[in-house]
Amino acid sequence: MPHPLAPDKGLAHLPGMEIETLILGAGAAGLFCAAQTGQGAVVLDHAARPAEKVRISGGGRCNFTNLGTRPEAFLSRNPHFAKSALASYTAQDFLALVEAHRIPWHEKTLGQLFCDRSSKDIVNLLLAEAERADARVRLDTSLGEIGHDGDRFTVESDHGGRRETWRARNLVVATGGKSIPKMGATGIAYRVAEHFGLAVTETRPALVPFTFGEGRFAELAGVSVPVRARAKGPAFEEAMLFTHRGLSGPAMLQASSTWREGEEVTIGLMPGTDWAAALRQGRRASPRQALRTFLAQHLPARLTDHLANEMELHGNLAGLSEARIESLARALADWRLKPTGTEGYRTAEVTLGGVDTADLNSRTMEATSVPGLFFVGECVDVTGWLGGYNFQWAWASAAAAGRAIRSRRA
Repeated sequence: MPHPLAPDKGLAHLPGMEIETLILGAGAAGLFCAAQTGQGAVVLDHAARPAEKVRISGGGRCNFTNLGTRPEAFLSRNPHFAKSALASYTAQDFLALVEAHRIPWHEKTLGQLFCDRSSKDIVNLLLAEAERADARVRLDTSLGEIGHDGDRFTVESDHGGRRETWRARNLVVATGGKSIPKMGATGIAYRVAEHFGLAVTETRPALVPFTFGEGRFAELAGVSVPVRARAKGPAFEEAMLFTHRGLSGPAMLQASSTWREGEEVTIGLMPGTDWAAALRQGRRASPRQALRTFLAQHLPARLTDHLANEMELHGNLAGLSEARIESLARALADWRLKPTGTEGYRTAEVTLGGVDTADLNSRTMEATSVPGLFFVGECVDVTGWLGGYNFQWAWASAAAAGRAIRSRRA
């Protein structure tokens, strides 16, 4: 299906490239902000196609929001910063827009909403909304110097060898973070922020698989098991997936956002299982059954084989003392592992950290020291949990900036 908004629509008729609002980045936040300004914003992006991370998200179905969105589901140096934007544009607001575009959707677990057909439905929604606001999108455009001439922001760009200078009253930076560089991520937002005197907090890969040395779990690659995973932050009860390089799956991606090098990750196998009670019951019912065989009834057989030596799963159930039952139950519910690292930005779904919220207005996303300069989406130091939260932050922060720009025009 062709995109409803043709790239470069109307740009040739912009006299002297004098515009009201220039948006850097044609991703989720940038396109949605263009729609929210309602005043013919221009969007520039170096990519060949708009909203590529939207297109590939959610296995091609786009987990576009989460009905359980709440401030506690976001990480930031200032945990209160996201409250205003999230309250002003909610998951229900975006869902209403999805339904207005007649996009079929379904809810998976934990409030996660996905497209029934394809993530392209969300891409086309964004482009259609931007077109309705008379926005114009220019792709395949590289950026040069960015500054302020005392009256307006100036941005140098190159499109097909043609050098251009844009002058805009408002400049919105929506270029994302450093995650998935093969999709074009560059971290340019942080350079723009620093150029204008804004602070940038430490940035790290987040929602990313863990790695372990010496192929520790290679023989378990492909095995999945429900776990309760925790690093320093909250615990998450979801699936864990063993890979050739380490540990992945929703639970581990969640834990990665609060993990730091050299720290352990705590894993509870089969959360909700009272392992001590189960072992005692097994000892009573089948005392001659091998401990390893018993555990293989509760855990994947390959995982049980792997744990046999690590947790000394020898002998039969009758040989288990009360002390041994308690220690084994603790080991299964509190398996402690120390990753060597993560897969890094190459596979990270988002970037943790970013433009310091201390330098932004939480209601408008505008830089407090530079009127007319806005930062929205992933480039801001607000990072959501896995499950549609980061898209909701994109919509909410973009809507906040768009409203601020639109209100000044009125």
